[in-house]
Amino acid sequence: MSASPINWKKSSFSGGEGENCLELGTADGMIKMRESDDPDVVITTSREKLAAFLRGAKAGEFDYLLS
Repeated sequence: MSASPINWKKSSFSGGEGENCLELGTADGMIKMRESDDPDVVITTSREKLAAFLRGAKAGEFDYLLS
């Protein structure tokens, strides 16, 4: 468990209040991710790994998952 409190943020593109939202926060120098409908499940990654994923998503590398 993290010693630092996590200030969760969600995208302005997310659906209604608490629905279908991916929330991000930071604690202890790591990025934390969770789904608003299952907030007890938290994924932890580094800033570098998240940045690499976002570059790939922006470049369309994961578009095949949506079709």
